[in-house]
Amino acid sequence: MAREMKDSGIAWIGFIPDDWYIQRNKFCFECSKEIVGEKSTDTQLLSLTTKGIKEKRPEDSTGKVPDTYDTYQVVVPNDIVMCLFDLDVSAVFSGISPYYGMISPAYKVLKCKKERVIPAYVDYWFSYIFDGRKFRHYAKNLRYTLNYDEFADLPIVLPDTVEQQRIADFLDKECARIDSVIEQTRQSIEEYKKLKQSIITEAVTKGIRPNRPMKDSGIEWIGEIPEEWMVSRVGLHYIIILGKMLCSVPPSGDYSLERYFCAANVHFDSVSDVDTLKKMWFSPQEKQLYQVRNGDLLVVEGGAGAGGSAVVTGLTETAFIQNSIMIVREKKNDDNRYLRYLLEYLVKQGYIEVACNKATIPHFTKDKLATVPYPVVATDERVQIADYLDCKCNEIDNLIANKEKIITELETYKKSLIYEYVTGKKEV
Repeated sequence: MAREMKDSGIAWIGFIPDDWYIQRNKFCFECSKEIVGEKSTDTQLLSLTTKGIKEKRPEDSTGKVPDTYDTYQVVVPNDIVMCLFDLDVSAVFSGISPYYGMISPAYKVLKCKKERVIPAYVDYWFSYIFDGRKFRHYAKNLRYTLNYDEFADLPIVLPDTVEQQRIADFLDKECARIDSVIEQTRQSIEEYKKLKQSIITEAVTKGIRPNRPMKDSGIEWIGEIPEEWMVSRVGLHYIIILGKMLCSVPPSGDYSLERYFCAANVHFDSVSDVDTLKKMWFSPQEKQLYQVRNGDLLVVEGGAGAGGSAVVTGLTETAFIQNSIMIVREKKNDDNRYLRYLLEYLVKQGYIEVACNKATIPHFTKDKLATVPYPVVATDERVQIADYLDCKCNEIDNLIANKEKIITELETYKKSLIYEYVTGKKEV
């Protein structure tokens, strides 16, 4: 028999069971104000993460580290830690603590009034709140931040505590099952990525023609190569063009506003669509030098993606490069794919970080790219290797894309499951 439903009067909640009620947060929680004080040196530091409350070592902290943790808040098991600031962009909203410890005073620590709410149930409730950032609409400032009084006045949907526990137990079981499948799928994706890299490694350093005598290349990053191959440097075989410095004001009337590729637009296997690119001013001479052509290899010069590269295909509109990007062109023919795969291999092996002597932001400069060790392979074999890798990598990328689609569908199903049970749309 279908349960009786009623309108909650709240748009983002909709209908709820007739015997459920709407309560205000202030009647269900108490805001803890216990400070750790002098006990901070003996108290476990905690962190609110996308995977819940986690233990943390002070030495692992990033950014500004406090001189003392004396003002941090005491947290005990079943406390709910809330992030009520930056509701529009925050990566986390809440978490239930399994630990005794201390956490930043930037958060709110809530204790459940056990006669009204079960911690495990409200943990799922706040997970539903975070999906779609439902509390954002109640914030009255540019940072989408709530103070505690504003939060305390917001609604929560509640069945009796017995049903809350049933719902929490059911969701624990179902979400654990979904999470297990997601984790197995992610592990499968990682295995496919490792397979892809091993195929690239073998092809760019050993070729794809079997049963050939090998020799030591003399280069640690390359190892053995076929006997007929030689090792040279990229700069002897490719033209390298570093892009133009940003120009926001035209120095003269012959400059025109043009689209350009920057580091954010280039990733292994793809470049951004031209119509999504930013624009800056180029002179006629600069346009001749920096124009991107189909078949060009674009290589990232600086930042976290240094060494990332992709071959441009299907370009139908004019575009140029900014100085975080290099155009690379093979001197004797238009096929730059082998070098792209070689660079991917070297990046994944850590060569770029070593070559850049990374301290803060790596810069894979034109000169450093020119000195990258380069196996000299006959043109026909280089094309065969590139064709082979295009085919194999495309197969693996498709498998990975299908796995990622499964993860997205499972995550969506999990969110839907939580919504349906914490709002009473389905009954345990």
